[in-house]
Amino acid sequence: MLCVDLTARESWHEKIAPEFLHAYLGGRGLGVRLMRGLHRIDPFEPEMPLIFAAGPLCGTPAPTAARLSVVSRSPLTGTIYDCSAGGRFAWRLKAAGVDALVITGKSATPVVIAVTPAGAEISDAPQLWGKTVHETVAALGNGVSVAAIGPAGEQGVLFANIMMGEGNSVGRGGLGAVMGAKGLKAVVVNGDLSVTIADRERFDKARQDVMRLFRASPVIFGELGIAEYGTPALVDLMRQRRMAPTDNFRRTVFEESGNYSGPAIRRDFQAKKDGCYGCPIQCKKSTPSGEHLPEYETVSHFGGLNGIASLAAIVKSNTLCNELGLDTISAAATLSAWGEARGRFPDGEEVQRLLADIAFRRGDGELLSLGSRRVAEALGQPGLSMSVKGLELPAYDPRGAYGMALAYCTSNRGGCHLRAYPISHEILRKPIATNRFSFSGKARIIAIAEDTNAAVDSLVACKFSFFGATLEEYAELLSATTGIDYSPQDLKEIGRRICLTERFYNCDNGFNVADDCLPERFFVEPGSSGEGVEIPPLDRPRFEEELQKYYWIRGLTREGTFADPDFLLKQP
Repeated sequence: MLCVDLTARESWHEKIAPEFLHAYLGGRGLGVRLMRGLHRIDPFEPEMPLIFAAGPLCGTPAPTAARLSVVSRSPLTGTIYDCSAGGRFAWRLKAAGVDALVITGKSATPVVIAVTPAGAEISDAPQLWGKTVHETVAALGNGVSVAAIGPAGEQGVLFANIMMGEGNSVGRGGLGAVMGAKGLKAVVVNGDLSVTIADRERFDKARQDVMRLFRASPVIFGELGIAEYGTPALVDLMRQRRMAPTDNFRRTVFEESGNYSGPAIRRDFQAKKDGCYGCPIQCKKSTPSGEHLPEYETVSHFGGLNGIASLAAIVKSNTLCNELGLDTISAAATLSAWGEARGRFPDGEEVQRLLADIAFRRGDGELLSLGSRRVAEALGQPGLSMSVKGLELPAYDPRGAYGMALAYCTSNRGGCHLRAYPISHEILRKPIATNRFSFSGKARIIAIAEDTNAAVDSLVACKFSFFGATLEEYAELLSATTGIDYSPQDLKEIGRRICLTERFYNCDNGFNVADDCLPERFFVEPGSSGEGVEIPPLDRPRFEEELQKYYWIRGLTREGTFADPDFLLKQP
């Protein structure tokens, strides 16, 4: 672990306790464990740590494992927060001999941290303050990896991202604003150390098993899979299922969504395959000139959610967010809530002007920089914020997938689809199809999925891997790498410990059952029924019954809190 105190301008190495690694693995789990005792600190206080944590498989040829998690507390939601990102940054951090980079303090002037196997060097960089992400990365040179903030992070926008130089983002929750509050413009990493694999023969066999399962997965490598079209492959599917958020979730079908589907993006922008370092899937897409093209959530929210049909406008909005360091989901959802409040959604040109205003917190951007919950409250219409715990909902309408409705609410970081992702079985029918219009059994499914995904985020692997492989194959990869045997059940138990620790932190900060609820709209307004599909409002009593089942499975009280105030003291 490399610790950096920006106030004192000092850095030092510390050993990570082996029991932490056994109990929390790395990535998300390790970061969450390192937050113990610090989770009550305000996100903008200098003492709040910003933790970059790689996983135990990073630096090996394990598929999709060149990733890390960034962990802190969200200024947007107040929850404990982690974000996973791929790219060369994680690989090079590990090659610098660092499993976790823990940054505290606040610099009086803008700085850059350079990490190498020798340690950390802190350099003044006032000339970079105010620069876009692209300008910052270009100024910091070639042959290194960069994690930087744009103007949005500098200005404290509550949904500012940390952007990786290769185009990946530490998105959602505003960790870019935490970085900006520390006066930290960028972290640069480089190294040449290698990771030792304890049992190479066992590792190679496990890797072959993973790759075979990838190739057999239609979701990954199928004709319409994410390797071909990226996540915008979901656009047509969500339209068909009548659960595409439209007009701030007032409707669930956008008739012109075909304009920004996966095939349309390939046709109009000559999209080529791109992706994270060493990843065989290459799910991201770029133009021939290297401009990163938007993901599903982005095209849907800058598209149908705001009533915009122009793919060119959507792509430009995505590029602006990447340059300014803004989360696309929260930015688009905040604009949509604001648009409904004023009776007119912004068009493409207005969106682009407003994104710049948000990043620099000027004009209407001053209010919009606070996120949809605070915007709606300030306008006296709190019901227009389509968020849970202050985190804006992504592009799956919960009226069309009841497991997703529950998962949004139980997610420790707020309205997030990645904590459990029941879309996998409710829509993609993997691994087992379930009835998307039923709450039956969803509490147990969500709890198991949350535990599994917490383990995945701590390995750190990409969730797309698990459209083909399972924890069984990744447990083999981990066992072969470390020389310590882990079973799939061991990993699920680690995931459970991580989820409950996060939940305890949140409860300790005042969260309870009142925060585990969807906006009223979904219980009283139907979606867009038609084409033989009915999208009624959610059944509130049945939702609340399943939520209580989830609490029972988790060992929580009916208020969603912990009966044992010493729960945390009994964990490793």
